[in-house]
Amino acid sequence: MLYELATLSLKLNTINQALPRLADYADSGTTHGRLVGAWETEHGVIITRLLVLREFDDAQQLAHERSHLFASDNPFGIGEFLDAFTAETYRQFPFLDDSIQTGTYGPVYEFRTYQLKIGGLAPTIAGWEAALPERAKLFPLTTVMYAVDGRPRITHIWPFPSLDERLAIRRKAVDLGIWPPVGGPENIAHATSTIAIPASISPLK
Repeated sequence: MLYELATLSLKLNTINQALPRLADYADSGTTHGRLVGAWETEHGVIITRLLVLREFDDAQQLAHERSHLFASDNPFGIGEFLDAFTAETYRQFPFLDDSIQTGTYGPVYEFRTYQLKIGGLAPTIAGWEAALPERAKLFPLTTVMYAVDGRPRITHIWPFPSLDERLAIRRKAVDLGIWPPVGGPENIAHATSTIAIPASISPLK
């Protein structure tokens, strides 16, 4: 499976108009890929942003959709509401299930992206594989993925019951000595974090 994580920058006060159109686009028979999640960002850059995660069966399917997306005057079915967008390609870490399971896990999600040092991917994957089973007992992971385009980086998505619970869970993981993974922080060149809330159309809640 391949995953596309798109960041959509919307014009002010258009989110309520854009979401039904985006849902129609995702459900249309002419669109490749399965909508996994859509989130409204709550912190960071002060613009209306949507994070959209889609799943594709293979590289050919994604390439076809990406070609259509970049050539379209109506990308994601919401062209009139868009100021800009980016689309990144990822694979899940190899020890995870093939497909992200949708459902209700949040309602607060954290997206963390780590740009990696050269050669940092292999030890990062190994560290996560060893540490994740104990960490996931505190609260489940949505996914951790590595980029197959652009700079070497990983993005991991975590659901939390609330912002307060997020802080408590993260502190407990550190206090128990089960997180961060061995080999993880040593290979991070740059890190960003975004808090996002599932949009009304999101299969991941």
